Amino acid sequence: QVQLVESGGGLVQPGGSLRLSCAASGSIIRVNAMDWYRQAPGKQRELVATITSGGSTNYADSVKSRFTVSRDNAKNTVYLQMNSLKPEDTAVYYCHAEIERIVGMTRVSLNHWGQGTQVTVSS
Repeated sequence: QVQLVESGGGLVQPGGSLRLSCAASGSIIRVNAMDWYRQAPGKQRELVATITSGGSTNYADSVKSRFTVSRDNAKNTVYLQMNSLKPEDTAVYYCHAEIERIVGMTRVSLNHWGQGTQVTVSS
């Protein structure tokens, strides 16, 4: 079994900062790409930021220069530092990871999701 556990969400004023964390645990051989998605009420889930196992990153245009994704491979943990937050950043933020593990006698790569953490930006 593999779990992704997120933490760090909350209520913050516009212009403020939050740091999200997501830790993968369980029978893991390797964690490949790790991503952050978000879903606002009435909207589709959208990709916010991606980081590969080698540290290459990519961001949605709406968060470039404000958000920074990083990871600690030794801890199988990904972080999202969010600065200069805006009301439109309000959403449930989900961690996603592509994780290699053994299923039966086979090494497979499967997608895993965290439970989501609420981020609310409001005065």
